[in-house]
Amino acid sequence: MQATLKKTIALRENGEHEQALTLLEKMIDNQTDDPEVYFQHAWCCDVLGFETKAAPSYEKAIALGLRDKSLEMAYIGLGSTWRTLGAYEKSQRVFQQGIQHFPDNMVLQVFYSMTLYNLNQADQAMETLLKTLLKTTADENILAYGKAIEFYASQLDRKWL
Repeated sequence: MQATLKKTIALRENGEHEQALTLLEKMIDNQTDDPEVYFQHAWCCDVLGFETKAAPSYEKAIALGLRDKSLEMAYIGLGSTWRTLGAYEKSQRVFQQGIQHFPDNMVLQVFYSMTLYNLNQADQAMETLLKTLLKTTADENILAYGKAIEFYASQLDRKWL
């Protein structure tokens, strides 16, 4: 089983997503309980545009105890998948869980801000995005205005009259 899983990962990494998906679906049909198989299946489905098939596999992978970097990536994939399917509240919950588990993952923050935007929470989306920008940029011009950006990030609608 592990050899087949390694083969599917190699196929996916080489852009042979359909072949990888076929092997992964055979593994799932054989009643596997390996969370990595479900994660790889979800990833292939996502890449191929089969979001409705990806979401249950991401969820199963997480429920089966996916760990480490794969778990981190599964939160990104699942949250993003729910967002693209228009399930914004589900997306928000997934990203909040992911951020709780992986607070230093800035990709989670960026995708979370997209979901907040879709939930008509533009103020919180912008605040999250601006603070993430400040944490991750090396651009000296942006950093020169870091204090101002940080100050305004949570007060975008305020007017100083």
